[in-house]
Amino acid sequence: MPTPLPQDLSTTQRRDAILEQLQRQGVVRVRDLAKHFAVSTVTVRADLAAMEEEGLLRREHGGAVRTLPGRSLLTSLSGMEERAGLNSPQKRAIAAAAARHVRPRDIILIDAGTTAVEMVPFLSEVEDITIVTNALNVAAAVGAHLRCRLILLGGTYSRTSSSTLGPQALLALSEFNISRLFLGTQAFDAASGLTDTTTEIAQMKRAMIEASREVFLLADASKWEKAGFIKVAPLGKVHHVISDRALPASAIRAIKEAGPRCEIV
Repeated sequence: MPTPLPQDLSTTQRRDAILEQLQRQGVVRVRDLAKHFAVSTVTVRADLAAMEEEGLLRREHGGAVRTLPGRSLLTSLSGMEERAGLNSPQKRAIAAAAARHVRPRDIILIDAGTTAVEMVPFLSEVEDITIVTNALNVAAAVGAHLRCRLILLGGTYSRTSSSTLGPQALLALSEFNISRLFLGTQAFDAASGLTDTTTEIAQMKRAMIEASREVFLLADASKWEKAGFIKVAPLGKVHHVISDRALPASAIRAIKEAGPRCEIV
């Protein structure tokens, strides 16, 4: 398959290319990126803003600078670790609560969210489970903490999300009958439901939801009523929302009215 031209890249591919250039050069400029990818400066600024929110870079006037050294797979995973450090006590509490829903012989799907990966150490006492994931940080954590069957979905590797995406990943996922899905999100609210940063990530999350009999959304209160760019699914597609005590009472009411059970830890 021929390599896509810069102007033909998807949002995820473009952001991966920006990250690669940033890791190579240390700095990128908005106007240079807009010219290279044949997109508007508004689009580039939106890319940089989303990538800054994920801890991948730091925006400066007219461009952005690197925050993570190197350009290897381990570097990408270390970026996930930095993001996981945000609100980490809340994330660990949410993850521990989520792990209590896993039963022996379950086939569970864990996505690339920084809260979901925190579940892994809490699963050590659950017997005979299979973990399916598209996230390299989850796979690494399972290898370090568990002795269970691990299935890593193939696909196109995304540096920005440290996960596999695209048609191959979607096809691989379609073969599984998942007991329970543990899903993260960039943002969620009553009106838009779950939202995220790119079409490719949203497509993968939708496919995960459709493949699963029971869906758990793991989201700390900081994600509530933030606006993601791409709609993933309405809240009614989720069976359980697990969040922390900072989630407002009005949010809990809105979540329950939309259909999911709401568990506060």
